[in-house]
This record gives sequence, C-alpha cells and structure tokens, in this order.
Amino acid sequence: MNQETVAPRTPLHRFTVPLSATRRGARLARLLAAEQLDAWGLPLDPARLIVAELAANAVVHGRVPGRGFRLTLTVTTPATLRIEVTDPRGEKAPACGSASPAPAESGYGLLLVEESADDWGVLSKPFPCKTVWAELELGRPQ
Repeated sequence: MNQETVAPRTPLHRFTVPLSATRRGARLARLLAAEQLDAWGLPLDPARLIVAELAANAVVHGRVPGRGFRLTLTVTTPATLRIEVTDPRGEKAPACGSASPAPAESGYGLLLVEESADDWGVLSKPFPCKTVWAELELGRPQ
C-alpha cells in the first residue's frame, strides 16, 4: 500500500458521483460502477468488489452526519483503472499494513482490496477528507 501516488496519468475516461453515506449509497456505488465499466467495455471484476469494499468502508468508518462520499473511476493510459472513494473523515485513514490476515473490528475488506488490486493507498488531501484508491492494470490476467 502506498501513502501517496505519483503524478496522475492522462485520463481516457472519467466518472465521478457523490453518494449518501448509507448502506443504500454503498450499494448504489457498486451498481453505478458496474454500469459505467460495462459502458466503457471493461471487465466488471475485480473492480466491482473493490468499489463495494471501499464504499462500505466510507459508510462505516468515514461517515460524518450530513456528509456523503464520492466515487471516482478513471481509466488512464496505459490501460489502468483507478478507483477512488473520498470521505470526510481524514483522521480515520487506514494505516499502512492495516490489511492484515487476522481481522479486527473491520473484517477482511482491505485485505480483499489488497489481494484484488495491483496497487492501493490513501491520500489525506484535501483536509479534512481522505481518498482511498486502488488501481487495476487492464488486460492483465486476474
């Protein structure tokens, strides 16, 4: 897991949507991501799983009453899908190495992200928000 990422690459496609910090919002994030990936002609899995886990974490651990979270999908060259979920709880960022095989209170979510993504990390900007991101190299066998 990386704490920061390198400079962004040129986006080919971009989709972003604000969602409510509820179970319904997390479910909608997964459904909208699947619809968008299908429209772009990209495989749904494991991206759908990663979106589901990051959105669920935003609802459970990143929720601030009256504030939602944002889902962003970006396809960059050369052939990388970047998934970002931004929530308003920057002070509750997962620590490096928090995706351990023995779940504590939060379960296996970040372990699934770590195992499914080619790379992932946390950006603690802009304050007070945080963005948890994951990248998938498209065309690579999963």
